[in-house]
Amino acid sequence: MSDVMIEARKLGKRYGRYVALHDASFELRRGEILGLLGPNGAGKSTTMRILTCFLAPTTGTAKVNGCDIWEDPMGVKRSIGYLPESTPLYEEMLVLEYLQWAATMRGLRGETANTRIKRVIEQLDIGEMIPKTIRELSKGFRQRVGLAQALVHEPPILILDEPMSGLDPNQASEIRELIKQIGRERSIVFSTHNLTEVQLVCQRVLVIDRGRLVANDTPEELTKTVVGVRYEVAISTAGSSKTAADIKGALSRIAGVKSVLELGKRDDALLIELVAEDNAGDLRAAIFRACVDAGLTLVGLVARSVDLDRVFRELTQGGLRVEDEDEEDEEDEEDEDEDEEDEEDEEEDEEEASSKESAPAAEEEEDEEDEDDEEEDEEDDEGEEDEEDEEEDEDEEEKK
Repeated sequence: MSDVMIEARKLGKRYGRYVALHDASFELRRGEILGLLGPNGAGKSTTMRILTCFLAPTTGTAKVNGCDIWEDPMGVKRSIGYLPESTPLYEEMLVLEYLQWAATMRGLRGETANTRIKRVIEQLDIGEMIPKTIRELSKGFRQRVGLAQALVHEPPILILDEPMSGLDPNQASEIRELIKQIGRERSIVFSTHNLTEVQLVCQRVLVIDRGRLVANDTPEELTKTVVGVRYEVAISTAGSSKTAADIKGALSRIAGVKSVLELGKRDDALLIELVAEDNAGDLRAAIFRACVDAGLTLVGLVARSVDLDRVFRELTQGGLRVEDEDEEDEEDEEDEDEDEEDEEDEEEDEEEASSKESAPAAEEEEDEEDEDDEEEDEEDDEGEEDEEDEEEDEDEEEKK
């Protein structure tokens, strides 16, 4: 059996010229909690709606638990439990009635349905809420009931869209713990723009910005590869002839150091920040040796990982959404087609205009021809009248 529960390949969604999602490829493995991280409007919900078959992609495809979203959408829906950002609850129903309805909609009947309902009630600790209407529940318990309906048919995959949205810190903490517990048995994808949730819950993070997948790694590796590990070095300046430039020069020559920044002084020590290159490894031993070789007195050395908040800003700030060259070529072709159509329209308009201009001339010619015909008819009539008069005159002469 494959370990891959979701396999997305080049998923894209366009609304006219607006790119909501572009060329997204990723995988979700069995037992993994995957976070979709991004600012509002980045494309997180679009991705989830495609994976749940609520929205058809413009390009690409995906397999969910082995079921293709194009060929077997019902198989996809049977394999997932879905909790949208706006929890789909009927406020006038009792909690138990709602769960019974959800089980029925999932094709569960009789004892099987009762057993599953009892299990999710215990798992989500909502037993005391059973006799209440959903309208009476707090936001936190409504989220629990929403999770219960997503779990009632025991799907292998959960897809949760902003599950902690609108919760107070205590409620959010409870839902996070529930997600971690559920994640021991199932694969989970959940979207958020909250960095704390990602660090506390996820084993892997996809960062989406302006419809594009810009990072795919563990939270720990993201802090290293995007911004780099940083070392704060303290070099004693008491009784030393070394200048700040000497100290920085010696440290900048260490293999694996990308940049050197002077932070200032503290207690007769010069504070220097070193930023490591990607995949440079642990540089503390190299820093110590470099100080010894340069005759520097090292009085402090701390390795610091940059927090995910800095990484998030680095990945999602700045830059407009740029479409691929292929897309630009397609648009150019579309523009060319439009230009050709415009030229054809102009030619048609010119022909119509010229035909309108020639129409009065033709009408004038027709009028002149009609006038000529009328004159000829009049002349014929006059000729006939003259002939008749002559015949009458001849008859009168004969009578005489």
